[in-house]
Amino acid sequence: MTSGEYPDYDAIKARHGEVPMLRRAWLMTRSIVFWIWQILATLLMGGPVLLCSLFSFKVSYFFALTWIRMNVYGLRFICGVKWHVQGREHIPEKPCVVLCKHQSTWDTYFMPILFVPSTYVAKRSLVWIPIFGWSLFALRFILIDRKSGRNAVRQMVTEARDRIGKGRWLIIFPEGTRRPVGSAPRYRPGGAIVASELGIKALPVALNAGEFWPRMGFIKWPGTITVRIGKPIDGQGRTATDILAEAEEWIETNTREITAPRES
Repeated sequence: MTSGEYPDYDAIKARHGEVPMLRRAWLMTRSIVFWIWQILATLLMGGPVLLCSLFSFKVSYFFALTWIRMNVYGLRFICGVKWHVQGREHIPEKPCVVLCKHQSTWDTYFMPILFVPSTYVAKRSLVWIPIFGWSLFALRFILIDRKSGRNAVRQMVTEARDRIGKGRWLIIFPEGTRRPVGSAPRYRPGGAIVASELGIKALPVALNAGEFWPRMGFIKWPGTITVRIGKPIDGQGRTATDILAEAEEWIETNTREITAPRES
């Protein structure tokens, strides 16, 4: 395996070193067990999420949160992937926009556990995925068509005002998709525009989940993910450009600090 074949290879090697074949086989086996666990959790909890959404968001969200926790804690006990959160004291009392680094599927599982209740801004195309995608619609995620440009931004702001008004945190991955560990950032302004337009805070979050659950790797590597929360950025009276620049600088600086040094 080379870094050219697998973008996160260097990061995995830097964090976990060279892994003997027998141990790699053991880690692969544990990852297969977790994959089966995810399927079972989806089959078990997907139905209640969809059914309860017809009459109660709170009940539906309870089952969704249970579903997510089954995945996160299943990963912990099956594959040994733990986590440590720094900066909880920076979380505002009122819901705001959460701007989070995105390296792994783990990020999408853990953020709603940290910020309750919450909603995501996600690609509209995800809604066509059986059970999972239908649940996004049922839970009132903000589903946008990224190709629609300004219309997507207007929709995001309008629906964000509604969700924030209902006391829900708005979780946005400003890079839009999972990025390899150590790759150059590609931040988009959507979340910063919401903070600026609504005059609310933007909360930056850095993490290194990609070193344990890589975006293109099947093996889930045991260890402790670090999630670091920064001080909220006030969106009142500030431009989206300023908000995004401050958030990006903080997130990227802190992500580098908690990422294992690359081997030379």
